[in-house]
Order: sequence, then structure tokens, then C-alpha cells
Amino acid sequence: MRFRTRLMLVLLTVVIVSQLATGVAFLRATQNDVIAKGSQRLEVGAKVLEQLLEARGEQLANNVAILAHDFGFKSAVSTQDTETLYSVLANHGDRAKADIVLLSDLDGHILASSHHAQNSPMPFPQLFDRARQEGEAVSVVIADGQPYVFALLPVRAPNLIGWVGMGFLINESVTQEVNALTGLDISIVNFLDSSEISYLESTHDEQLAQELMSGRGNELINGEYSLHSQMTPDAEYLSYASQLNSGDSNHTYALLQISRNELLGAYRSLQWQLLGIIALILLFTVLIAMWSARSMSKPLMELSQAAQRIGRGERFTELPMGSERSETGLLASTLLAMQEGIAQREATLHHQSRHDLLTDLPNRISAQEDISLLIQRGEPFTLLRLAINNFRDINDTFGYALGDHVLVTLAKRLQHFDDTGSTAYRLDSDELLLLVKQSRSDFAWRTRLFTTLHHPIDLDKSPITPSLSAGETNYPDHGDSPQLLLRRSDIALDMARRHRHLHQRYLEGQDEHHLRQLTLIRDLQDAVGNGELWMAYQPKVDTRNGRVDQCEALMRWRHPSLGFVPPDEFISLAERSGSIGMLSHWMLANVCAQLHAWQQRGYHLSVAVNLSSSDVMDRQLATYLASLLERYRLAPGRLSIEVTESAVMQDVDAAMATLTEINQLGLRIAIDDYGTGYSSLAQIKRLPVDELKIDKSFVLAIDSQKDDLTIVSSTIEMGHSLGLRLVAEGVENRASAELLSKLGCDYLQGYWIAKPMPADELPAWLDSFTSLSLPHPMSSLLKTLQRKP
Repeated sequence: MRFRTRLMLVLLTVVIVSQLATGVAFLRATQNDVIAKGSQRLEVGAKVLEQLLEARGEQLANNVAILAHDFGFKSAVSTQDTETLYSVLANHGDRAKADIVLLSDLDGHILASSHHAQNSPMPFPQLFDRARQEGEAVSVVIADGQPYVFALLPVRAPNLIGWVGMGFLINESVTQEVNALTGLDISIVNFLDSSEISYLESTHDEQLAQELMSGRGNELINGEYSLHSQMTPDAEYLSYASQLNSGDSNHTYALLQISRNELLGAYRSLQWQLLGIIALILLFTVLIAMWSARSMSKPLMELSQAAQRIGRGERFTELPMGSERSETGLLASTLLAMQEGIAQREATLHHQSRHDLLTDLPNRISAQEDISLLIQRGEPFTLLRLAINNFRDINDTFGYALGDHVLVTLAKRLQHFDDTGSTAYRLDSDELLLLVKQSRSDFAWRTRLFTTLHHPIDLDKSPITPSLSAGETNYPDHGDSPQLLLRRSDIALDMARRHRHLHQRYLEGQDEHHLRQLTLIRDLQDAVGNGELWMAYQPKVDTRNGRVDQCEALMRWRHPSLGFVPPDEFISLAERSGSIGMLSHWMLANVCAQLHAWQQRGYHLSVAVNLSSSDVMDRQLATYLASLLERYRLAPGRLSIEVTESAVMQDVDAAMATLTEINQLGLRIAIDDYGTGYSSLAQIKRLPVDELKIDKSFVLAIDSQKDDLTIVSSTIEMGHSLGLRLVAEGVENRASAELLSKLGCDYLQGYWIAKPMPADELPAWLDSFTSLSLPHPMSSLLKTLQRKP
């Protein structure tokens, strides 16, 4: 629902409800006032009737008094001359316009009466008792079911000789007189013990009469009873019942009524006038509400449309303001301020989305957009992708805050390096990009660039010289899309860092090598589940007895489409991609399962497995090994661990903690490829090492190279002095084997003994293997060789 409609409905609802409430309250008050005045008229009518009956009663009492004092009448009473009494009573009754006359003796027996038999008891005992007590009595009585105003006085001569009374009927003439005086309808209702109601006059309120008959007359207070009647079939009346007589056998009421239509006639006229006024007010209100709603909603609708257009990015210089102090003016100024705020925030967000927060250089998104624009224009350019060598070491040594300082400094140097149109970007944590509008970079330009970048940076008063490598791609020689050029610059940078070059331009074929690496990294995740990996085992010969009781486990991978993948290739990729832990766990579980299988067949071999630097840093490795030994019921001596010098030397303390836990399990530990790393004897001495494996580069030509012989001999002598066993790998001929045996090497490993073979081929090879006969160690051999020219 629109705001204008809602506003108009609200205004109309408020006015309609208020007007209706006011009108209903006014009409109800007016009606109540009319009804109250009608009730007052009924009460006044009842008093008029009462006064009329009292006046006639007094007049009647006077006439009765005249009769009671008449000498002839008293004489007739004294002599009980019946004929005379009837004649006198009739004459005086006619003169007084009485409807009933009677004469009784002192005991209340009728002597003469117009309506009662002679010698019958007094028909009005209550009146008679009251007259004897008070001397006279005037009241309404019932005779033959008719109400009379009756006066009863004593006859004295001079003593009391009887009681004489006269009464007039309360008939239509009385009610008409009251009606003429008050304008009220009046009816006389007599309620008899026979549960019948007699009507002297017809009443409009039969229900009220029935209530009087049912006994509610007993609820009269001070002789009065009032009741608002219900709607009758032909009219509605307001009624008032006034009690005239209440005896043991009957109850007499005067029922006064007034038409409600008569009372409410003026009220209904006022009601229609009021309804007309309310209708006019509502019509006027509708017009005012429509005008107000339109005048109030129009600027709001305009501001709403303006807000929608602002949301779509349109800009306004001015809006329908109205008064600056009005609500719409305030809202319009707020919208303008909001528009400016949105524009500023959008500009800030746009800048942040396309710039690096640390260096404020444009980021990768900006680089791709700028590269796309230059490609569209067909302008040749060069991308030089730069990476900080050993940036992690800088962070670890100096802290991340100082590492950030290096990045910021290099970013500023790139920004101010060349004024010929080059643009610098930050792509990643330690990678920067320089877009140069040249077809390719020349040596002089690169020399000047690296000289600028390699200038020392002061880090916490400790100057360091940053080292960077760069990979270069050129458009259009090396690609025609931003993604391809950036990817090939990354490949060139990777080649530069791997070969420790300062600069490397992309060469054809490097992309295929990179794609092969990505494929291997991706497929390595599923190689274990697909059964593509398997273990090969290369035997080791014990020089003391010429037998084979040890093997080295070597992992192999046959890719479904690329074929055999060299271990050096996929192992290094696994270390770089974080998959090496998964491979190591699979290898250890596979080797333990194979040892258990061989053990069941009676082949009690020990197997050495190679671990990476990540494995050595894993503090859960010892727990995992313990669980494998327990699962496959293997003695700890059946499994040995080989780690390279470089793996141990990355973090000697962490490696020593892990290797110590492994050693405590009872597993042997060997340092692999000894002599090619950076370890020292002091560091080797700290580690829980049992063996040293002499790298094959020193063994392959030991029988012909004097320097290799010297290195191997000294290594064997040093290892033995430290209590370590020595293993020589790369034994390719018998001469080398015999020479190593004479030097005291404990184990020999190489192709001369056996090539690595699958696990299912090893038992047959062991069964066919004949122990080698090798010469015993000769302590003077080295001296003899050293004396040779």
C-alpha cells in the first residue's frame, strides 16, 4: 500500500472514529435526557392523580359528614328505619355523585347499602378498622372488582350509633381528567387473589401488567413502582405504576404511560440533523485528508525516487528541499549528505579493492585490468615478476613488522624507479610486479633496477641487503591474455628461484613443465586411493657375514597417463603442496603391513623408510609409529627411520625432540645422504642417531678417486669413533664393495647387489641369494693408499 493511501486512511480513520464517538455519545446523552424527562412527567402525572383523588376524597368526606350530622338520618339510624335509611342514602349519594353508599352498625354489619346485602359483614375491613382507630378514614377500596375512593365517617347521636360511607368509582372520567391535565395515558389495574387482572382501562403495556400479576407488586417502595417497558408490536411506551390499594386479597395500581415515539420525536429530528452534520464533516475531512496526504507524500515520493536513483549510482546537485527546518528539508539534506558519503565510501572501497593495504600498490585485479587494456590497444609491454628471496627468514628473524617495512621500502623504490611509464603492483605476500612499456628489458636497465632494489634497508638499526629474483614475460611474444602472461611470468620466476638466478625470461616449454607439475600435484591426492603408489625394496648386505637382513623401502608412482614418475619429482612436489604427510602415513602403514606378511612367511627383515622435513617436525609421528607397531605386532627393531641432513638442520631442536621420541620406541635412526648437507659433528652428536649413510656421490668412484676414498675413509673412522654404524649406498661394482669392506663399512647398498624390486619379488630373490665373501677391514689400507703417488 502506498504511503499516500496509508496516510489518507489514517487521517480518515482518526476523524471518523472521533466523530462517530462524539456523535454516539451526544445522541446517547440526549436520549437519556429525554427518557429522564419522560420519567419525570410520569412521576408528576402520578402526583396529579394522587392530588386529584385526595381532593375528591376530601369533597366526598365533607358530603359524608353532612349526611352523618343530618338529624333525620341520625333518627333513622337510631330507629333502624330501613326504608328511610335506603332513601336517605340514595338521595345524598345522588347529590354527592357517589357511586356507592353504605351504613353499618357499630360491629360492622351492613344496615343499608347500594351494593351489599343487609346484615352482611363490612366489605372493607381494613378501612373500617382504620376508621375506628382514627375516627374516620378515606382510602381506595375494591368493590366487585372495581376501585373506589371511599370515605367512612361515624354517626353520633350523641354517642356513636353507626358508620356511614360513600365512594366514587375511579373510572374513565377520572383517567380522562388526568390525561387532560398531564397528557399521559393512564390505566387502572386491579390484581386479585384469583391471579386475574381486571382492567378498568386498557393498558398499552401488557408485559408490565403481567409482571404486576406475577408478584412484583410486592417490590413497591413507598407505594410506587416504575418500569421502562419493552417494545410492543405497535408502539414503544415508557410506563410508571403507582399503587392505589394494597390489601390481603387484591392490589390496585394506576398505570401511567407515555409514548416513546412522542418523547423521542425531537430527539430523532436532532439525530438526523447530527448525522447530516457528521456526513458533511466526513466529506470535508476526506477532501482535507486527500489534499494533506498528497501535499505530505509528494515531496516524500520525490525524495524516495531520488534515493532509488542515488542507489543506482546517479548523482544530484539539488533535491526538493522545502523549508530547511521542515522534516522533508532535513531528509533532503540528509540524502545529499548520504550521497556524498556513499560516493566517498565507494571511491575508498574501489581503491581498496584494487590496491594493496600495506604498500598501497595496485593489486592483482588492477594488474589484470591494466594488462587487458594494453592488449586491447596492441601496445607491446614487459612484465617483470619479482620475489624476495628468503622473505620468511626475514620475518622469523626480525619480526613481521620489520618484514612489512621491507615490502613497503621495496614498493616505494619500484614506484620511483622509472619515469618512462612503468607501473608497480603487489601480487602476493612476497611477490611484486613491474609493468614496463617496452617490448623486453635490456641488461643495462635490469642492472640499474636490481642495484636500486638491492640497496641495504635499515631494520631496527641492523641494515640488511634484500635479495630478489625476477621472471620476465613479454607481450605479444609470450601470450595474448593477462592470465597467460601472469602464469608464465610465475613459471619464469620459479625457474629463476630454483636455479638461484637473478633474472629468467620465459622460455618455450617451461609452461608444459609447469602444467605437468600442476597435474602431478592434483593427481597425487588420488594416487593412494587409486592404487597407483607401490613400494620397492632394495636389499643391504652386512659386510661382516655377507648376508642380507635389511632393506630400504622406496616409494614408486606409476601415473595412469604420464607413466613412471621419478620419486625425486613427486616427493618434492608433495612437500611443496603439503601432501607429504599423507604419503608418509601411507608408506609407514604399507611397510608395516608388508613386514607383518613377510614375518608370517618366515622372513625376518628390518626395513628403513625415508622421512621428510615435515615428518620430522610432526610431534604426533612417534604416537602413530607406536600404533602401527602394536597393530601389526612388530618388534621396534624391524623398522628404522632415515632422514636427510637438510631435513634435520632446518630446525635442529624440533627434529631432536621428534627423533628422541622415536628412538625411545626402540627404532633405529639413520642420517641419509651424509656429506651433502650442512651438518656439523657437534649437531650430529646431539641427535639420537644409530647410522650414517654415506652419499653415493662419494661411493660411485671410490675405487678410482683418491679424494673420495679419503672422505669415505675418514667418515667411516669418525662414525665408528662415535659408536655409529656406516652404510654406503651407490655400490656399483665388486671393487668398490671390497674396498668399502676393507675400510670397515658395516652395510653396502647398490645396483651391484640388487636393484629395488617389488615386495612380492623379494622373497624369491632372498631364497636365491648367495652370501658374499668380502675381505675384512684393514686399518693400514688408508695409509698405504695415501703413500701412493
